[in-house]
Amino acid sequence: MGAQQRLLDRVEQQTHKLLQQAADHFAIPCPKVTVRFDLRGTAAGQARMQSKRRLEIRYNAQLLAENPESFLARTVPHEAAHVVAYCLHGSRIKPHGAEWKTIMALFQADPSRCHSYDVTTSQQRTMRRFTYRCSCRDHELSTIRHNRIQRGQVYHCLHCKEPLQPASSD
Repeated sequence: MGAQQRLLDRVEQQTHKLLQQAADHFAIPCPKVTVRFDLRGTAAGQARMQSKRRLEIRYNAQLLAENPESFLARTVPHEAAHVVAYCLHGSRIKPHGAEWKTIMALFQADPSRCHSYDVTTSQQRTMRRFTYRCSCRDHELSTIRHNRIQRGQVYHCLHCKEPLQPASSD
């Protein structure tokens, strides 16, 4: 097993350990949480709660690899505390309010709202543009509109009212 996989396993184990600690402390069932490492961009983690049956924590593997110890000490408790706060109090509390801070204190973690990791190497999502033409000008369309056109939707120029056509790649 490689070093990266060991680190991912360590984060997942730490997440479940904190959830169990909170469950024992608050005398609630331990929440069943799916842990994923597919978050990108500048966010280190994200807790998603669609319902008490569908709980998920997403972590940024890039930021984890660059800041392993800080990530384990700060980001993992931060996201686990969101899940526990949701299980205890529902969704009508402030995300970083008193209830969340109480859980962070239980975890003996810094209740900072934001991380301070260097994010210069994190991939920023950029929207690709596609050139389309009408009789009066060129139009730069987003990937979303380009894909809709590929599936048959028609967009018209607001000026000349003609349908937009893909620009030839001469």
